Amino acid sequence: MAMGQGRAPVMGAGAHQYEALHDWPQLPGTHRFGNTHGIVMDRQGRVIVAHTVHKESQSGDAIAIFDPDGKFIKSWGAEMRGGAHGLTLRQEGGDEFLYHCDNVKGFVRKTTLDGEVVWTIHAPVMSGVYAKASEYKPSNLAIAPNGDFYVADGYGKFHIHHYDAKTNYIRTFGGTRQLMDANKDKETGPGTTIWPHAIGIDTRSGTPLLMVGERGANSRVQYFDLNGRPLQRVKDGVRWPSTFDFLGDTLLMPDLKAVVTLFDKQNRPLVQLGDGRQADGKTYEGIRNQDRSAFTPGKFVAPHAACFAPNGDIYVAEWVEVGRVTKLKKV
Repeated sequence: MAMGQGRAPVMGAGAHQYEALHDWPQLPGTHRFGNTHGIVMDRQGRVIVAHTVHKESQSGDAIAIFDPDGKFIKSWGAEMRGGAHGLTLRQEGGDEFLYHCDNVKGFVRKTTLDGEVVWTIHAPVMSGVYAKASEYKPSNLAIAPNGDFYVADGYGKFHIHHYDAKTNYIRTFGGTRQLMDANKDKETGPGTTIWPHAIGIDTRSGTPLLMVGERGANSRVQYFDLNGRPLQRVKDGVRWPSTFDFLGDTLLMPDLKAVVTLFDKQNRPLVQLGDGRQADGKTYEGIRNQDRSAFTPGKFVAPHAACFAPNGDIYVAEWVEVGRVTKLKKV
């Protein structure tokens, strides 16, 4: 149980019940989380967190690594302070690599687990959709089985950019911010993407498909084939998707609107965990920038990323100014 907690609250129902161990990682005094934006687990069971770094932190490192018990191992990535956002882990041969999206400095980067940079790519000006590089603000990326990857410009112009495994640009689809600006309260049509924050590859059907989680008026998960052709859309159980992860046929979707949702193979909601939505419909508003004493145990504020452990436990990182990582221990 995390330090300072009493009895851990239990979330969920039926076969999907979890003890909520808030503030599970044990940071040294030299480190303070900023907004905790990304979270993944490597094959050793180590939990890797990407965060913006608190303004009062002595260390400027934006990547923190913890052992399976939550004990701090090391940190790195000071150059991503303020902009560390999307975090994706992929096994390639016998090695594991991290893919980072920095939505402030406008780059995507591949590194080793120790922070050695493999490559960095900036705004895809060859797409013809950017007048200047600063318009590009990538949120997350997804990697197909063949190594191709898809970058969601979730805070920029809202397009999806497709590259091959060698970082060669292939195509751009989705978007655009202009559609949202025309009427921010109107859901846009198939193939368009508004606030495309979450992105993943769904292989559960046997055919890899790209899935894009959209926020704003769209509030949906939209499927595409790997060439960017729009397919079906999912609305039930979706608010503002943050990221995706899978364990078998179960889809894990942290949702910025104060909940973590599990879906079955047909994308039907199985359970909503820690729903912090208030009676007036508000979620993180007025809460996310407060001290953690304002957070209600057993309720989420603004889930921004989550990942499964092989045993079914779940780790959730939240978009709150003081950072919050919760371990959901399967009951």
